Amino acid sequence: MTATTVHQPTHREALWALEDAFERGDLITIFGRCTVEYDGRAASSLDPGRRLLILKPDGTALVHTDENQKPVNWQPPGSEHHAAVRDGHLRVRSVRTSPDETLDVHFETIEQLSAMAVSGRRDLSVTGSEADLRNALLDRPALIEAGFEPLATERPTDAGPIDLFGRDSNGRPVVVELKRRRVGPSAASQLQRYVAAIKREDGDNAAVRGILVAPSVTDRARRLLAEHGLEFVAVEPPSSDTDSGGGDAVDPTDAGDAADGDTDDDTAASSTAEPSGEGSN
Repeated sequence: MTATTVHQPTHREALWALEDAFERGDLITIFGRCTVEYDGRAASSLDPGRRLLILKPDGTALVHTDENQKPVNWQPPGSEHHAAVRDGHLRVRSVRTSPDETLDVHFETIEQLSAMAVSGRRDLSVTGSEADLRNALLDRPALIEAGFEPLATERPTDAGPIDLFGRDSNGRPVVVELKRRRVGPSAASQLQRYVAAIKREDGDNAAVRGILVAPSVTDRARRLLAEHGLEFVAVEPPSSDTDSGGGDAVDPTDAGDAADGDTDDDTAASSTAEPSGEGSN
């Protein structure tokens, strides 16, 4: 696998690296001080700042800062990447023709440029979802407690649908709220609303139990559950390493809180990709 990283390259050295990377069809990252200009359906600009530019071989371009998971500027798959040295600075341009859009990133300084081949499955296989957890509990209801009998999923109430509804070994209605990851007080409050909704249906004196099922809860959530007479059962969602039969119970004692001088050059490089028809920035 080809991988190239250059630290603090000159603008011309960066251009040469980009030429080779475009030719190979690599995924490219460039970090440095730059300005960003977008022109298309609207217009926008970013003043000089240290940012990360990602160029993908499918034509995607992403400009990231040190905040948030979404890029501040981007171009979709199917765009064309071009690079050139202009006025002593590296300019990276991403162009889309339908509609006409151009993203220009002008680097004043370049701290690191990396190019690498990326391979592997493109199809995302999702495991460990709430649906996986629900199906595991339907297959093995004893993970909740011995004698629990599932009766319905997504049971409607005036407070919203209940993930899993059933009865315990004594015939008492049980509301089960499922979460696939560690949760806080909001999950406990949600469970309380569902329990209250079932009590309104069956009468305020109905002995309705509420059980929150998740890998772990925060200490605040545990206290809120106790205040409302609700319960917690620690169960991990099934993953690709477990059989389809389901989630694994975990030790509830482990579920509490753990306490950012080149000369002018007209040489340019470009990379093209087939348009995908996806939306743009």
